[in-house]
Amino acid sequence: MSLKNTIRKFIPGFILSIYHFCLSFLGALLYGFPSKKITVIGVTGTSGKSTVATLIKEILEKAGHKVASMSSIEFTINGEHFKNELKMTMPGRMKIQRFIRKALEAGCQYLVLEVTSEGIKQYRHKFIDFDTAVFTNLSKEHIEAHGSFNNYRGAKLKLFRQTKDIHIINTDDPNSKYFMDIFAKEKIGYGSADRNILPKIHLSGDFNTTNAMAAMKTAMALGVSLEVCQKAISGIKSLPGRMEAVSDNPRVIIDYAHTPVQLESAYGSIAGNKICVLGSCGGGRDKWKREVMGQIAAKYCRVVIVTNEDPYNEDPAEIIDAVAGDTGAVKILDRQEAIKKALSLAKSDDTVVVTGKGSETVMCVKKGKIPWSDKETVLKLLPK
Repeated sequence: MSLKNTIRKFIPGFILSIYHFCLSFLGALLYGFPSKKITVIGVTGTSGKSTVATLIKEILEKAGHKVASMSSIEFTINGEHFKNELKMTMPGRMKIQRFIRKALEAGCQYLVLEVTSEGIKQYRHKFIDFDTAVFTNLSKEHIEAHGSFNNYRGAKLKLFRQTKDIHIINTDDPNSKYFMDIFAKEKIGYGSADRNILPKIHLSGDFNTTNAMAAMKTAMALGVSLEVCQKAISGIKSLPGRMEAVSDNPRVIIDYAHTPVQLESAYGSIAGNKICVLGSCGGGRDKWKREVMGQIAAKYCRVVIVTNEDPYNEDPAEIIDAVAGDTGAVKILDRQEAIKKALSLAKSDDTVVVTGKGSETVMCVKKGKIPWSDKETVLKLLPK
């Protein structure tokens, strides 16, 4: 256990809450409450946050606006791209407020933020003037951190209570009623009934069809025409680490899927035989899902290889054993060796699917962060 986590065990929860709240206020104060001078869009949910945030940014840029964005994929300011190497979607309060100030100084009119339940729990969303809140979906995730699914959902709802102008809500999700009940000047739903607005989409999977609708509905609510939205969406070929095809021979796809729902959606969207490499995201977190993810992989994949992912302070071998369970999966501790094995087994009609890390650039192990890239590893190991 890290020193930080040890200290937290002995500090009452309300003291930590006061600390996080005050830090958020201090960050906003230090940088002059910059979010008051820029239109801020917050995207929250279990799955699709990064994709929706990126698609919104792309549409707004296509419409001629200067845009900044923060997501687990990357940070951008007016066309300049920075890798997210923090291993967190929402950075600390000071970093967020400094980023907003830089976006403002660069002349950005819009800021798109991916908003997480953990970030909300630590008040990272406070003192940010959100103009629009977008809800993608909810499934079981971060339950151990929040104590229950209701608490997890409650954290997401706080973003909507803080946002008074525009709410964009996935009405196909059974949890949408909770979000619809919160006041907003304008409420806009999206879902299966809105497929008529879609252009040709190159991003694979039905879930990306829904993500595209979320982004288009959001941009339209902000005054962008349907035609511009359609042109922007149809021009996007792929997103880093999100169902990203990195090779055709053999066919290799990398994806960020790290929950059971995400994993099943990813596998279900890929036709034919699959050789799958997976782990279980986050040592010490949501242990319940490990066996479930192994069973999903066994259901969809011709060969399942379970490997190391982000063990943090846990024994990675124990995580791998829990994921593999009694499925008969191949267990290879070294992630590079696991990918190498998958590539060696691939036949002409196979797709190698590597999930869990997507576009991430580091792996979190007991000694800290070490450089890692699924994409670069695949490209390095491919037959020359």
